[in-house]
Amino acid sequence: MSKTNTIAVKRKKEWTPAKRKDLAVDIFFYIILTVISLMCLFPFLHVLAKSISEESYVIANKVVLFPKGFSLSAYQKVFADSSVLRSMFVTIVVTAAFTVIGMFLTICAAYALSRKELKGRKVMTFLIMLTMYFTAGTIPDYLLMSNLHMLDTWWCLILPLCFAPYNLLIMKNNFSASIPDSLVESALIDGAGHFKILARIVVPLSKPIIATIALFYAVGRWNAYQDALYYIKQRTDLRPLQLKLYYLVVSAQESFQAEGGVVGVMTNPEVLKAACVIFATLPIICVYPFVQKYFVQGAMIGAVKE
Repeated sequence: MSKTNTIAVKRKKEWTPAKRKDLAVDIFFYIILTVISLMCLFPFLHVLAKSISEESYVIANKVVLFPKGFSLSAYQKVFADSSVLRSMFVTIVVTAAFTVIGMFLTICAAYALSRKELKGRKVMTFLIMLTMYFTAGTIPDYLLMSNLHMLDTWWCLILPLCFAPYNLLIMKNNFSASIPDSLVESALIDGAGHFKILARIVVPLSKPIIATIALFYAVGRWNAYQDALYYIKQRTDLRPLQLKLYYLVVSAQESFQAEGGVVGVMTNPEVLKAACVIFATLPIICVYPFVQKYFVQGAMIGAVKE
């Protein structure tokens, strides 16, 4: 038997029924994942196509996934307002400060509550988790901001939501599961304090979950505008990007209705809204690839039990 025939026979033997079944299962799940990915991608493509299409096609609902009649008038409308760049700066500063403060509080609290020698840690954890189910409401929050003299300041956009109990729970469980007690005890015997252990041991070993939680904080703050709508009234220079774009769309809609909806006189609100969505989404999308590796690892934490 020649060498070629021997290789062909081996290849036939390799395709056992079990391997064929595994291949069919893999193909099935690849198809499912591809369909789900496209379902997530299609809305973004639809909004992008609307933002760069001519208004007449958008009004006629003829734009689905591909633009018709290329036009950048909506983006020109967005950039024509000089305060948009100021709002972008405010959003970047607030998001960065919010994420740093939130991560500092979450990491410190999670490490403390993960230590078994901390007395009353179960009670403190319960009190923190209780706030996930019961909140004061909008009016008490506004009165609190007013009594603390934080209205129309940077701090009303940074401090109120910079600590999330859900993120604390994830971080605490990760520290308890991935940081051996013997490692911490060895460091304590060598004379290291808890702050040194946290900075030199716990944080370097927890980069995936830290990157994941930081992404949660950053995306949540970047997309939020409701608190700014309530707390920022007088100082228009402190309006974040999302709130500024909201007012821009509302103003365009009112002007469009005042003009009788004549195409070409004013930018159509639907087109302007699509341009605002793309403009506000692209910066945070550009950040995601840099933390994707850690995000995948962090999302898998706790999925495998030994």
